[in-house]
Amino acid sequence: MVTGAGQEIFCSICIANYNGANVLAACLDSVLQQAFPYPFEVIVHDDASTDGSAGIVAEKYPTVRLLQSRTNVGFCVSNNRMAAVAKGRFILLLNNDAELHRDALATLYDVAVRQNVYGIIGLPQYNRETGELIDRGSLLDIFCNPVPNLNPSRRDVGMVIGACLWLPRRLWQDLGGFPEWFESLAEDMYLCCCARLKGYPVTALFSSGFDHWVGASFGGGKVVSRTLQTTYRRRTRSERNKSYVMALCYPSPVVQVLLPLHLLLLGTEGLLLSIVKGERRIWREIYQPCFLALWRHRHMLIRLRQRVQRDRRVSLKSFYSAYSLIPYKFLMLLRHGLPTLK
Repeated sequence: MVTGAGQEIFCSICIANYNGANVLAACLDSVLQQAFPYPFEVIVHDDASTDGSAGIVAEKYPTVRLLQSRTNVGFCVSNNRMAAVAKGRFILLLNNDAELHRDALATLYDVAVRQNVYGIIGLPQYNRETGELIDRGSLLDIFCNPVPNLNPSRRDVGMVIGACLWLPRRLWQDLGGFPEWFESLAEDMYLCCCARLKGYPVTALFSSGFDHWVGASFGGGKVVSRTLQTTYRRRTRSERNKSYVMALCYPSPVVQVLLPLHLLLLGTEGLLLSIVKGERRIWREIYQPCFLALWRHRHMLIRLRQRVQRDRRVSLKSFYSAYSLIPYKFLMLLRHGLPTLK
């Protein structure tokens, strides 16, 4: 039930949109058709789209609050802006290429309120094209690569995908939202790691779910015909931002060992891929920018790390309980070979 004037708002659904004219209507319809008896609001931040997305919202969805940016500011800024004006007790971050199952809001609310889970919650993610279950949240390997959780009995996970991420608004404020210089990718990993450092659960549910057009935003990031396909743009930001998460969230003394090892292996990986594929562009556009970004932002990373680590309330054992020791990239290499870059 979309809220009316003067009503208490139980949930704010925040949808970041950029050139999503082909998927946004299905996303909004899935939200507005929810079997949820409590008032909620829907906020869309249009990130200077050029495909008429904002016009679709303004014309066909008058109950939706539309924020329009004059310039393209990126996914993190878009979500921060929506969360800043949200009025709901809870926030649901939802991608414009995601479609909620009809009982999604009721399921999330039931767990958050009736089961008293004060933390981050995610739903099962299904491939919109094939209907296949993708994950119920993810574990993380020691180098911050997400490992899909397909275990039907595991609820405690390292992260849930930001395409459909639920949390109390007060917790969002406590965590400080997304670092805007992440731009996009791995910002959900950062938020979940910060929550776990503070002792808040990150929980994957087994019922309901959402359908997701995987890779629609950045291209790639999926297996096609048993081959891993990705893009330069996705891989560049992914490697950079996962390195940021390690530098910010890994407690001492673990970070003093794993971060240098990660950077050594990352550089070796980039050089080998460039040589094997015979493309200097791989090093120049993916790996080199990662090292340069870490150096240029070192002072900002140090300041934010001090704040993040100062608020740590859990032991090393507890924080790493949702981690896998086996590097997931190695397993994917064995299964699918070298990725195809586009």
